[in-house]
Amino acid sequence: MKCIILAAGYATRLYPLTENFPKPLLKVGEKSILDWLVDDVAPLIDEFIVVTNHKFVGQFKDWSQGKQQKIVVIDDGTESNETRLGAVKDIQLAAQGITDDCVVMAGDNVLDFSLQHFIRFATGKGTSCVMCHEENRLAALQKTAVITVDDNNLITSYEEKPREPKGHLAVPPFYFYRTADIHRIQEALDAGCGYDAPGSFAAWLSGQTPMHAFIMPGKRYDIGDMKSYEAVQAAYKGITQ
Repeated sequence: MKCIILAAGYATRLYPLTENFPKPLLKVGEKSILDWLVDDVAPLIDEFIVVTNHKFVGQFKDWSQGKQQKIVVIDDGTESNETRLGAVKDIQLAAQGITDDCVVMAGDNVLDFSLQHFIRFATGKGTSCVMCHEENRLAALQKTAVITVDDNNLITSYEEKPREPKGHLAVPPFYFYRTADIHRIQEALDAGCGYDAPGSFAAWLSGQTPMHAFIMPGKRYDIGDMKSYEAVQAAYKGITQ
């Protein structure tokens, strides 16, 4: 199984901290954000593909040299926030040549539970899958992807940043795609699928084929600005594993 990690953003809301340093390599506790993600799922993954931008590709390659796992770093060729490809096109770039099922995740989140639970859930279902969590704040739901599910966790509706959400299950940027599904990105783009938010492709795909949702058993720290970064640093102070 392969794992694509999206790390091509420029984290402008964390400037000056990330002006010349990639957000996924910031420390949380005694490890970088990326180390937390990779070390957790490594027993189930035979290759990690980190897609980043031209500005930070050297730093990610340096990081990868110190890891035991097989890691490929891909440069998407962009050099600024204004010229970025968008997450869906970065997934498409990283997925070229992949012949396995694939986990896709953003490289700037920290989880207080093991992502292995999600991967095992998805392989058991035999469909492409997303993770989700309960969210009751309307403002938060309007800024994320929102799904509804049936009693078997089958996705029944999927919307990106809905003005009037149909439910209260928010979808963070963690996905499991079957091989055949991840290679439908160009089909999705040709059909008008958005390419900036990573969930746009999952939303489109859910209308084409059955998909299931795994309800998160713990907390996700979404590191988007200095306040959220300081909060996760405080929570993980002194923690090494």
